[in-house]
Amino acid sequence: MSPIEEVIISKKSNINPIWIMRQAGRYLPEFRDIRKKNPDFIKLCLNKKLSSEITLQPIKRFDFDAAIIFSDILMLPYGLDQSVEFKKNLGPILGNLELEKILRIEETDFVEKLSPVYESIELVRNSQLTKNKATIGFVGAPWTLLVYMINKKSPKLSLNSNFFENKYLIDKVLKILDKFLKIHIKNQINSGAQIIQIFDSWAGLLKEKDLSYYVYDPTLSLVNYIKTLRIPVICFPRGIRNYKNYCETIKPDTICIDYEVDPVKISKEIKIPVQGGMDPKVLLSSKENIKKQTMKYLDIFKDHPYIFNLGHGVLPETDLNMMDYLVKTVKDY
Repeated sequence: MSPIEEVIISKKSNINPIWIMRQAGRYLPEFRDIRKKNPDFIKLCLNKKLSSEITLQPIKRFDFDAAIIFSDILMLPYGLDQSVEFKKNLGPILGNLELEKILRIEETDFVEKLSPVYESIELVRNSQLTKNKATIGFVGAPWTLLVYMINKKSPKLSLNSNFFENKYLIDKVLKILDKFLKIHIKNQINSGAQIIQIFDSWAGLLKEKDLSYYVYDPTLSLVNYIKTLRIPVICFPRGIRNYKNYCETIKPDTICIDYEVDPVKISKEIKIPVQGGMDPKVLLSSKENIKKQTMKYLDIFKDHPYIFNLGHGVLPETDLNMMDYLVKTVKDY
């Protein structure tokens, strides 16, 4: 059992494993080299040799306790034949959502389209580098995927003003997502993923009254399904205001917290293992500040099962020496 599984399954609080969201990414020169030669992001995610190599890059360099597969939550709409393109300085741009077309998609066609992702997981799991480490698969939460599929771009600036108008479309898409997310999860687990993380990147957009329909019910369906496959599940509802209510409703095995939440409050209110919290911008500061902020989280959760991570993905401008210092600080604690 890997250290991360020990924390999640055995509720051990005397170890502090570390992995970082977006650890295989633009801050790594070896990743930038590959990316330069492979400008099409979707094609890169579907290149099993390169995506598995990218997944292992941060393990080689920093000896993290988990490998999270190099892929994207938007591989799901791509598998459902909605066009997905990543544009520089704009982020993801999706094509029109054609409901009738999506309703006709067969499971076999969806799995075949995403099969390189599953083959990449298999390569990572069978690597010597992941011995005694966790291999993490992931999906976007239904709400976050719904946002991208209907909004057709990141809602960073705003949601389309008519986003909530077509209730029929929303209801149908949520049902389709429930079906195909479960297929995607099962295939990742069958390929060697030992933990699944659910990213709800845009949970913070919703008002409290809307959480039940858009976040709680659809995410609970996935969590319950993953539990039937006897695999731990981590949930990351970024920007949500009531983590306690979220945990009590959805009951994930571990909750990943963002950097705007008070870790002391979390340590008192949340009984399950906790992951993450530290602001990624801390890594852009000094070693003194990195040590101070890292120790703050480690001290707060010293008697609580805790996986060290950031409260969001590592920033592209992060200095490798600072990441190295962070890892050493956590491992020496």
